[in-house]
Amino acid sequence: MRTTRPELTRPKLDYPRVPYHGLLRRSVERTPDKWATVFHDRMLTFREIEGASNALANGLLSMGVGKGDRVALLMTNRPEYVISFQATSKVGGTVTPINPAYRSDEVEYQLNDSNACVLIVHEERYPLVDEIRANLKTVKHILVIGSESPAGTVSWDALVREHPASPPPEVALDLERDLIALPYSSGTTGLPKGVMLSHRNLVCNHIQCMSAARITQRDTLLMFLPFYHIYGSMLMGAAIGSGATLCIMERFDALTALSITERYRVTLFYAVPPVLLGLIQMPELQRFDLSSVRYIMSGAAPLPPEIARRMQELTGLLVLQGYGLTEASPLTHLNPVDNPELVRMDSVGWAVADQIEEIVDVDDAAKVLGVDEVGELRIRGPQVMQGYWNAPQETARALRDGWLYTGDIARKDADGYVYIVDRKKEMIKYKGFGIAPAELEALLHEHPAVADCAVVPKRDPEAGEIPRAFVVRAAGVSISEHELICFVAERVATYKQVRLVTFIDAIPKNPSGKILRRVLKEQE
Repeated sequence: MRTTRPELTRPKLDYPRVPYHGLLRRSVERTPDKWATVFHDRMLTFREIEGASNALANGLLSMGVGKGDRVALLMTNRPEYVISFQATSKVGGTVTPINPAYRSDEVEYQLNDSNACVLIVHEERYPLVDEIRANLKTVKHILVIGSESPAGTVSWDALVREHPASPPPEVALDLERDLIALPYSSGTTGLPKGVMLSHRNLVCNHIQCMSAARITQRDTLLMFLPFYHIYGSMLMGAAIGSGATLCIMERFDALTALSITERYRVTLFYAVPPVLLGLIQMPELQRFDLSSVRYIMSGAAPLPPEIARRMQELTGLLVLQGYGLTEASPLTHLNPVDNPELVRMDSVGWAVADQIEEIVDVDDAAKVLGVDEVGELRIRGPQVMQGYWNAPQETARALRDGWLYTGDIARKDADGYVYIVDRKKEMIKYKGFGIAPAELEALLHEHPAVADCAVVPKRDPEAGEIPRAFVVRAAGVSISEHELICFVAERVATYKQVRLVTFIDAIPKNPSGKILRRVLKEQE
């Protein structure tokens, strides 16, 4: 048996005991006039980000927003997102990020479930909010980013202009327990659940990310990954904390991304598998000078090795993948970024610093497995969540005896590399986004023509997986595949939409009524 080589052991790290916004202050002290963000040729320095977030924090305090209050962010990537996140931290609040692609029902659910008292929304998404204002139970203030603020709302821009850029009063925080973020993760038992992440969780994981990914103040990151997603949130925080520059895109566009990379000499290119698949199919790819890029990292979904190899052949750049989950803030694994010879394309790499991990038997967690044995991956470390918001049973299922059970099936080789083999949990991964089958099943059951249904993943070369619905028609009712697909599409975000419907006579279930999804998957 091979032994673990010494270079594959990550060193222990020193974590500053500061709140989330403390990482920004450290960068302001080191490089106050360095660009922190670049957005449509609008540059903001770290000093300017600090001043604007101070002003917004002072504005929030004047409105009565304080410790423990939930502040929802509903917008695409932009500097105001960074500023709002920092300001919320400074008043002791908790950010709950909302996918701007959500439909009204989904936005309403998260705002009410999180008990958000403030909603910060960009003007392009405000019409959606206006539809549901009467149904919002706890939202007291709506701040609108843009040229105009509709009646009954507050102008974000005016609030920042009208308040001082001096630091707001310090808020006493319990760094281990007080929450800075409440992102929502699609679980397997119904609607998405809030994941409780403390200041300590995010600060530690940002430091772990900076160390494993070798992010420094000399770097420039291209950011088209959405800030509301935990992957984008991690990179936003790690860049701010390290003093790197963020080149921000509202959404991914291949030619724009390549142009920005060339123009601003981007050094770190973070992506998801569908982006890389699209890039290798572009005839224009090799026309751009990408020589400044140190590596391309793929996350959020498994990266087929062939896509990674093709990207490397076309660009000459190192391509590698990492792994994480919202419940771990999120980064848990990454391939070594500074030695191409150590990268294993089919692996997610090895554990970040100060993380303990084990592969355990799927049916008996007390049985720890050995080298190359396949079982469930469990981890423990300073980045592990506090639990699920108002969901004690789900928390007890995921957090046991100090371990976070990832729900992913993996193996670990003799050199410490981890390979994700399958998922124990039933979530569907569409272009890196998690989709809960139970959420789509509950929606399908609302249609009077559906007697029973089950949703399972179907492999797709571009998306990774797509939701496929198996439906039992109600007696005497006729319904087409197209009608059901449209029924779902009108009620959920685009990425959650059912892409294929198959009508069958009965849904296979065990004696207790649990859907036998594997039986349906095997019908492919």
